[in-house]
Amino acid sequence: MYNPHSSRADEFICHREVLDSLAYAEKNRTNRELIRSILDKAGQYRGLSHREALVLLDCGIDEFNREILDLAQRIKEEFYGNRIVLFAPLYLSNHCVNGCVYCPYHSRNVHMPRIKLTQEEIGKEVIALQDMGHKRLAIESGEHPRINPIEYILESIGTIYNTKHRNGAIRRVNVNIAATTVENYRKLKDAGIGTYILFQETYHQLSYESLHPTGPKHNYSYHTEAMDRAMRGGVDDVGLGVLFGLEQHRYEFTALLMHAEHLEAAFGVGPHTISVPRIRKADGIDPDRFVNGIDDDAFVKLVACLRISVPYTGIIMSTRESKSCREKIIRYGVSQISGGSRTSVGGYRDPEDEKSGDSAQFEVNDARTLDEVVRWLMDLGHIPSFCTACYREGRTGDRFMKLCKNRQIHNCCQPNALMTLKEYLEDYATTETKRTGDLLIYREFDRIPNKNAQRIVRDNLAAIESGKRDFRL
Repeated sequence: MYNPHSSRADEFICHREVLDSLAYAEKNRTNRELIRSILDKAGQYRGLSHREALVLLDCGIDEFNREILDLAQRIKEEFYGNRIVLFAPLYLSNHCVNGCVYCPYHSRNVHMPRIKLTQEEIGKEVIALQDMGHKRLAIESGEHPRINPIEYILESIGTIYNTKHRNGAIRRVNVNIAATTVENYRKLKDAGIGTYILFQETYHQLSYESLHPTGPKHNYSYHTEAMDRAMRGGVDDVGLGVLFGLEQHRYEFTALLMHAEHLEAAFGVGPHTISVPRIRKADGIDPDRFVNGIDDDAFVKLVACLRISVPYTGIIMSTRESKSCREKIIRYGVSQISGGSRTSVGGYRDPEDEKSGDSAQFEVNDARTLDEVVRWLMDLGHIPSFCTACYREGRTGDRFMKLCKNRQIHNCCQPNALMTLKEYLEDYATTETKRTGDLLIYREFDRIPNKNAQRIVRDNLAAIESGKRDFRL
């Protein structure tokens, strides 16, 4: 029985409720009166239920589909403005005991060189990332209790935070590692992590168990209930995601929103982020063998419906997607993207190294440098943001959500985005990017809603030009 307040995976992600919702949406895909009422509710910027959202995803009326995209764009601008937060993944180790059939890290892959970075090597990776201009990382690691224990992850987080180079500093470390215990989540919280991210891969339990035939990840309930344990361990910013292409996207969309509803019901705080990766080619992995791929047009609509349904959450799109795809989708809901990414272990300090290149988890479809991505975003009218202020000022969990849901986060985010962009322009940008960025800051300055904040930002921008760093509201 479906129960969003339950702590049991089979109750807050109820297979029967997903199927009933799919049937309901299919039946009503041309029900003008119902769709109109759902759009009117969505226009209040308070979100939708999973069943209402699925009706919009399935909507077969062209005029309403255009309205869905327009509404998603308005909601994105209302909550997140024209800011896009930038980050990079950092792969620590590809040793893994799981048998995930869609991932080249699976334990039976004898072709891939197995690499685990030492703390010295992690420091070199971090310096390379700092020299690009990154301030926010998401660390990734295969699951191997002996080779990659929680102690290794914690030590690596400390190395990342303590590595300083010129004006570079990593100010926020998000963590994407395997489901673990409440005790270990407490340790991660004490280590100063930002968001704990864990992709469900698929919410369809039979598919999940088939795709994860061996290893600890085979346990569907333990994996699906990980966010509850993270919350109980004090990690109040968590990030959901599925790997689109493993199962039918309508099923995943519905269950993903049910998971968000569960976090709201059980903890009063929904997901800080939702990631939307699509399966990609990798060593020994052919995405064509998975028959549930989603094309770009359907992907655009899916992201738009996510934005409408959970207006407060950050939506993340990685370099799995091409420049043209990211350009198409970004305005309809995406608020965070990676840039200049390497998906191999050790790929930043020596990107030409053959061994590290063979350890890539998936093919990157947007291989541009961070500087090229920054300039591209500005040319599209977005503000590239390297801000990490909310985490460091304690605006996490319900404190962040209160500001975001009340649409007051602009008072912090707009100033912080401009100041961190200015840091990037002064320290790392090419001449052309700096010229474009300085004009954008000048143009966007007047959009800071608070006059006192404008004064503070004006003074801080001048201080950044004179060599000072790390200002935040």
